[in-house]
Amino acid sequence: MKRNKDKLGLFTKLSYGVGNLGYGALGQTISSFIMFFGTSIMGISGSLVGVTIALASLWDGASDPLVGHLSDHTKSKFFGRRLGHMLFATFGLAICNILIWHYPNTNNEFLLALWLWGFLILIETFNTFFATPYSALAIDIAPDYNEQSNLQGFKSVFYIIGMILPGLLMYYFSSSVSLGMQTQFSKESYISIAYVNSVLVLVCGLICVFGCMRRVHKQNTKKIIEEKKEKKKFLKLIIGYFETLKKPNFSAIMLGYSAAQISTAFLTSVGMHLFTYCYHFSSSQISLLMMCLFGGAILSQLLWVYIVKLVDKKQALVFSLFIILLGISFISITFIFRLYVPTNVMFYFVAPCFLLCGIGSGAIYSLPVSMYADVVTLEQFNTGENHAGTYSGYYTFTYNFSNSITLLFIGILLDFIKFDSTEPVQALSVQSGLGLIVFLGCSIALTVSILMFSKYKVKRSDVLKAQLKLKEKYQNEDDV
Repeated sequence: MKRNKDKLGLFTKLSYGVGNLGYGALGQTISSFIMFFGTSIMGISGSLVGVTIALASLWDGASDPLVGHLSDHTKSKFFGRRLGHMLFATFGLAICNILIWHYPNTNNEFLLALWLWGFLILIETFNTFFATPYSALAIDIAPDYNEQSNLQGFKSVFYIIGMILPGLLMYYFSSSVSLGMQTQFSKESYISIAYVNSVLVLVCGLICVFGCMRRVHKQNTKKIIEEKKEKKKFLKLIIGYFETLKKPNFSAIMLGYSAAQISTAFLTSVGMHLFTYCYHFSSSQISLLMMCLFGGAILSQLLWVYIVKLVDKKQALVFSLFIILLGISFISITFIFRLYVPTNVMFYFVAPCFLLCGIGSGAIYSLPVSMYADVVTLEQFNTGENHAGTYSGYYTFTYNFSNSITLLFIGILLDFIKFDSTEPVQALSVQSGLGLIVFLGCSIALTVSILMFSKYKVKRSDVLKAQLKLKEKYQNEDDV
């Protein structure tokens, strides 16, 4: 009976998972569109947009361990350690997400870049206050191996649905607009998407916080883990990060996931430029490509759940990366023949390639987080302490730091190839440069990711054994 009581109910799983819907939709809108919006709609140079986004992303990464540490040491009878931070972030995200797209009507490039940077900083700050405690919350409320995997599945499905929403919204609000044209309607379509995203963030965030509150109260009452009161300074957090990187399993996941997300940054950020100015796809066609990408990720979730039952998570994840690499290779072949095939016909060659990439990427959105939770569980077993928030901060910091450098690099590359947003048709040399940025960038990042994940050594049996002993320990303490 005790084992059944410890299980998560469907309501809690849905409440937790839906929190990723609004967050995922807003985050994907920013990551997919902001580079294109800054260069092609606002008219800021690629390098300046790259610097702006990189600085904001760098701040996001630097704040992750701090917020993770803060949430680990927050004491609230009502909100627990995580929920109060998430509630605060929900309102902040909803407001700032609307303001960033309402940029002032001016030709002053520096002022426009300052506006973009300021609100990106605020959005990334609130992102951190939601995402880092949110990730750690899964470990807090579902300490069982199978329940963690199950909860991550709910989280991943809602997140991927959130990621496909920007494409659907772009299709709805600007299906007849060529993204290569700078029109007022183009700006208004982004603003309309922002309003929908902000409403989603508010609704989903509130459902997540108050839906998980009962489980958090239950965990606080049981006092599953005795925590040591220890004051850590910022310097100790930095030292702790490098100490974590020295641990092979931690570093394999953090670096492998970061490299995989770098490939996504190349495909989505520069992909908007590529398919607008090289393939000359309309906004509706680009939206459909995004739906193929993230739709494939959603549809493949059950496939990856089945595969993980047959093999360890590492083998499944490496296999998924090879699938993405294969899809990128097929897209690069279509790029070579794009000048000889009509645009509408070429679309039907590119779309299946995106679907293949989506099927592979489905594993990226669930397995690395689940694997990281396994490593945190083993660490808790070995040390007797729960620092899930701090470790989650280290995890997201690594990704955000690498992402900031990548976006800065992308912005510089756009200027280097002489991309000009005022020209609806780019020179062939510029088109070739866009192709190289996307295909070479994705291929290198995916290869590095495969090499990193291959160093992961944790087996299913290791985690199950540790969790069984932890459960026995806590049950014995309860009996006493």
